[in-house]
Parts: sequence; C-alpha cells; structure tokens
Amino acid sequence: MNSLWKRRIVRPVVGLLKQGVTPEKIAIGLALGIVLGIFPVLGSTTLLCALAAFLFRLNLPAIQIVNYLVYPIQLALLLPFYRAGERLFNAPRFPLSLEEILALIEKDIFEAVALLWNSTMYAVAAWTIIAPALVILLYSLFKPALHKLRFKSIPA
Repeated sequence: MNSLWKRRIVRPVVGLLKQGVTPEKIAIGLALGIVLGIFPVLGSTTLLCALAAFLFRLNLPAIQIVNYLVYPIQLALLLPFYRAGERLFNAPRFPLSLEEILALIEKDIFEAVALLWNSTMYAVAAWTIIAPALVILLYSLFKPALHKLRFKSIPA
C-alpha cells in the first residue's frame, strides 16, 4: 500500500512541483478533484473536472487522476447524498439500495435517470451545500503539506 501511495500519488505530485507548479495550484486541483469526484451523478465527474481544469488553469491529467481515485468514495456517498437531499427537501424516501441503483444504471442508464431524477436533484442540492466548505477544508489541509513536500523534494 505504501509503495502504491508513493508511486501513484507522491511521485506525480513531486513531479509537478519540480516542473514549477505551485503548491497552491496542486492543492486546489486535489481539492476540486476530490469534491467534484464525489458529485452524486454517475458519469458526470470527468466533464466537471475537465471544466474545472480549464476554468482554473489546472493540470488536467492530475485532476482527472484524483477524480478516478475517488470513484469508490463517490459510490459509497451516492446513497447518503440521496438520503440527505430527501431530508433537506422533506421528500419521500426513494426505496432503492445502492446495489439496486447500480443495477438499474447498468441495465438502462436513461431509464435510471428518469426514475432517479428527483432524488438525484435532491442529492445534487445536498452536495452543493457541502461542496464549498469541503473544497476549503481540503485546500487548507493540502496546501501546507505540499509546501513541506516541495521543500523536501526540491533543493534550494
């Protein structure tokens, strides 16, 4: 696990730092990649991350790698976002488990979207409420760590 972490995360980040990418740019890329990567609409995060990379002039491959790495987290948070949205709007509980939702999407994504439309919009609203705070929190955690990593990995 440790060597995988170093190979897939630490080395590419150090490479970006050595290329002159600032710790702030990397930190915002990581934070946005994570937060956009957990957006509760399956299949939309690649486009969202590409748009964020374009708008904020971030490294596209880096943000997409983060997006793909958080895919299991997106799946794990899908149902909690649905439930939070239902509570937020005092909506009736949609009677599907995560497994049933994924099976429905695998069978026919367009039918799934139609059936899940309201619940999905509620989930998006819940995500929209927490996303800004989560980006700020993650950015504030990553930035000092990246500054330390920069000073360790790049000689003065």
